[in-house]
Amino acid sequence: MAKVEGQQHPISVYLWIWGLLFVLSALSYAVDYYQLHGHLRWSLIILFMVLKAGLIVAIFMHMAWERLALVYAILVPTGALLVLVGLMALEGGYTFNTRGTFFSATPEVAKQR
Repeated sequence: MAKVEGQQHPISVYLWIWGLLFVLSALSYAVDYYQLHGHLRWSLIILFMVLKAGLIVAIFMHMAWERLALVYAILVPTGALLVLVGLMALEGGYTFNTRGTFFSATPEVAKQR
């Protein structure tokens, strides 16, 4: 018989993560149940979403046990994309506000510019 080498993780790790995912999902639903509004609502929803995604990637996709180079190969491009999306959101907000200022002006104000 050939000796099979492999890595086995205890089932308790997966049970703890399932429990944490359940708690984070319950907290995410609680945000809607308590009818939070504005920036607090969206901040909490995004926080819970990122935490759940991080747990899933780290444990169920085994990234917590991978080499650092592989982790960087996945996280660095994702982080770069998030930075670029944030920059586009800032630029889009500036453009939206500028257009609102210009197009909402009365004809007299537009002539003075």
